[in-house]
Amino acid sequence: MAVITLLNAQLAFGHVALLDHADFSLEVGERVGLIGRNGAGKSSMLKILAGMEKPDDGTLQLLGGSSGAVRVVYVAQEPVLDPDATISGAVSAGLAGVIALIDQYMTGEGDLDALQTQIEALDGWNVEQRVTETLQRLDLDGNARVGSLSGGMKKRVALAQALVAKPDVLLLDEPTNHLDLDAITWLQELLVAFAGSIVTISHDRAFLDAVCTRIVELDRGNLLSYPGNFAAYVSQKAEQLAQEATLFARADKLLAQEEVWIRKGVEARRTRATARINRLQELRQKHAERRNVQGRVKLELDAGERSGKLVAELEDACKSFARADGSMRPIVQDFTCTLLRGDKVGLVGANGAGKTTLLKMILGELAVDGGKAKMGSNIQVAYFDQMRDALNLDATLEDFISPGSEWIEINGQKKHVKSYLSDFLFSPARGNSPVRSLSGGERNRLLLARLFARPANVLVLDEPTNDLDIDTLELLEELLQDYPGTVFLVSHDRAFLDNVVTSIIAHEPSEAKPAFWREYEGSISDWLVQRDRAAAIAAKELAKNTAKNASAAKSGSKNSVLPAQNMRKQLLKTEQTASATPAAPRKKLSYKEQRELDELPTRSAALEAEQAKIRRQLEDGKLYATDNAKAMQLAQRDTAIEDELMQLLERMETLGV
Repeated sequence: MAVITLLNAQLAFGHVALLDHADFSLEVGERVGLIGRNGAGKSSMLKILAGMEKPDDGTLQLLGGSSGAVRVVYVAQEPVLDPDATISGAVSAGLAGVIALIDQYMTGEGDLDALQTQIEALDGWNVEQRVTETLQRLDLDGNARVGSLSGGMKKRVALAQALVAKPDVLLLDEPTNHLDLDAITWLQELLVAFAGSIVTISHDRAFLDAVCTRIVELDRGNLLSYPGNFAAYVSQKAEQLAQEATLFARADKLLAQEEVWIRKGVEARRTRATARINRLQELRQKHAERRNVQGRVKLELDAGERSGKLVAELEDACKSFARADGSMRPIVQDFTCTLLRGDKVGLVGANGAGKTTLLKMILGELAVDGGKAKMGSNIQVAYFDQMRDALNLDATLEDFISPGSEWIEINGQKKHVKSYLSDFLFSPARGNSPVRSLSGGERNRLLLARLFARPANVLVLDEPTNDLDIDTLELLEELLQDYPGTVFLVSHDRAFLDNVVTSIIAHEPSEAKPAFWREYEGSISDWLVQRDRAAAIAAKELAKNTAKNASAAKSGSKNSVLPAQNMRKQLLKTEQTASATPAAPRKKLSYKEQRELDELPTRSAALEAEQAKIRRQLEDGKLYATDNAKAMQLAQRDTAIEDELMQLLERMETLGV
């Protein structure tokens, strides 16, 4: 059953049709990822679904008709919140309509019976309880002021403002922007558990994989639907483009043959050739109306002069800054690393953790307070974030790329600035347009064009993926993989980090060292596995020590509770001596335990077989379109099997395997 239906929608800006007789429907419980090129019209379509804008033509239908039975809530890419309001007040604004009805009822205005019916239908008498529950669910301090929050926390407040209204449909425009990795994981879990329907615009491929049950692509004015998550879309899209290319090639060949025939003149004027002439006219019209796939960005990077083999070496480096009250806030503590030419390094940490400060220390732009720091030779650094701050909105595209000259030099070869801009999908006609006329994604593409026009053997890219479409992201990945210089990448896009970086520098705070950073070899996925494993071991040891301390407390021990520092030392000692300590002799299993142990491999194999069967049914995504309820049931069973397998493994370990 469709909760929102868009029929024969048309929307155009100038001569470009963003929606060209497009149809769309959103089913109950669906989570749709809306993707497409920058400027394709995704945000405009989302606002049409929210009722905030109207198409040039077409019909928007909601389940329940004009009665407003379906509650639709839109969360903007950059939410507008009152900076002076408290978080509680900002979240309550999501219930402004209900609060207004309650105020009207309390003052005795209008038909009280009708007002009471409306309020009860909207669960309005529990407004305060709903706000409190939402704040707790999203881990927000209701008394904090909105103006003091980071971009990620403001996005969380906007989501709370939307969820407190208990919407049937949630419309999200780039919800992962400004969120760190932990916050993105939190958001994924929140959306998967959401009972209503979702349409989200996102270029975060890992996020789309985790959340979506269907991908809808806005491509040249048409809405194309692909059941399943983003991985399923990639394979289906490749097959579709191959078929489209074949059809277009046949049509072009036939048109060329008919054009040759019509030029013969005399034969074409015969009466019996009328049908063939009409067919030629149709072929010409279809060719003229065809909107071919937009070209891909052509990226080329000038690596400049070769740097020394060593880029930077730090040993026990520390850095602190003074707070307003005069105390010192540590940013980096006891950081050690060695970075070589060609390394691709990802920096991971919560917003405000100090990634920029650490980068400046690594590159020698900020002196360390303690420890040692050594810089390599012949380092040429180009910063993406610095150029973003220096963006001149009134400059033309050509002047921004190459001030005062029509030519630029890339890898020793001169290129006209118009030709260079066309490599980044800017037409020659737009070369004299002001920068302020570009969309967010186009501005990011322009910044990359300027960055790559400058020779550099070290690139520092601070959130380069924001607003870039997926095609450009994939090309940027390929370019950075082949780049011979060194790359420092600050990003929360897990797929992008996985495909580019060779090592991770992660912020790992603890009570003893709140500003501790550590380097890991491998991608972001490798680091997440190591982090989760370490957290599990620490939690297990903490639980064991807590139980031991509780037991000691009951027996009246004076040292029943260990200080936190001693517990950490004990945990570290346990980890360091585990390999050196001889294993204790195994306790002999009882008959019942031995029998259970013998059966565990069989039970595990049966669960793995069932899980493999479920994943085969879900992998192509078709089941989500034909029987969404069954698909969701199978997905839940898949998760349950994963938990059961973990329990079996833990039981095997307990029994001595």
